[in-house]
Amino acid sequence: MSTESEILSDVEALKAKFGDTRALYREVCALLFFRYGITPTANKLYQYVRRGSMNVPTEEVGKFWDDLRHRARVDIQHPDLPDPIKAVAAEAIAALWSQATKAARGELAAARLEFQQEAEQARAGRDAAEQAVVGLHAAAEHHRADMERVQGEAQATRQELEAERRAHAGTQARVQQMQSQLEEAGRQQQALQDGFAAELAKTREAVEAANERAAGAERRALKEIEQERQARARADSAAEAARQKQSEVEAAAREQAVQNAAKATRLEIDANQAKLALDAAVKARDGLGQQVTELLQQLADCQQAASRHQAEAQTLRALVERLTPPRAPEGSTTTGRTSRRKAGTGGT
Repeated sequence: MSTESEILSDVEALKAKFGDTRALYREVCALLFFRYGITPTANKLYQYVRRGSMNVPTEEVGKFWDDLRHRARVDIQHPDLPDPIKAVAAEAIAALWSQATKAARGELAAARLEFQQEAEQARAGRDAAEQAVVGLHAAAEHHRADMERVQGEAQATRQELEAERRAHAGTQARVQQMQSQLEEAGRQQQALQDGFAAELAKTREAVEAANERAAGAERRALKEIEQERQARARADSAAEAARQKQSEVEAAAREQAVQNAAKATRLEIDANQAKLALDAAVKARDGLGQQVTELLQQLADCQQAASRHQAEAQTLRALVERLTPPRAPEGSTTTGRTSRRKAGTGGT
């Protein structure tokens, strides 16, 4: 262990033993001078002890030398010592005291200058730290404002995405409703077609029966033809209603297609702000386009079926008109019947 380490260890032991600062400085003076042969100075004492102000070690060093000189004077004035030795010892102690006092005063001045410089540096560091703190506060406020702005933009983006989700859900509901209406129209048209086919079959059977019973059942044939005409009118009305319904569905489908196209365009514009929302919107738009295409295909099929039904109605109308005998004038009909009755009587 080096001398400096031993001194530091002994000083720490004295710190634990002596709580009074002045007593600690006196003990450290005695330790340095008597154990290690080092002349104690105020600067050295303060470096080892680091307690109180610089005035305390300076005063304690002075007291230490006063005490030492007093003790030396007592020893020198001992009656057993010769006078020459007393004189030499007194001169040595005086010289040592003078050197120690000069060294203590010089170190005290140097320590004061050093502490002044350290104080100036500390004040400059404190000013710089205060400026840095002010800058940090300003930066923190700026960052806080940026964070609040970013949070507000994120909240607005989330609200827009939520609105887009709701709008998309509403569009899907309307498309499903339209699809249900188209399915219902298809079922109604199929029912009308089935009913028309059944009525057509009945009409054909009635026409055949009318042709077979034309000679003996003219009035019943006319009645049945009138019924067929009414049925045909009802069928025409039903077909017209179906065509009207089909036109409304087509108009609704075109309007929905335009709305879907506009919504798809708006979603494409908003893609730069919310890429995830754009992907979902593009998928929804593709699904809607496919559904609209399917609806248009179904409408085309309905139009073709309506055209076929209209062609069949025209064919039936032509057949009925062809099979219906021309209505004779009332006088001619009576004369013909009277002639046939007379001819029948004469034959009898």
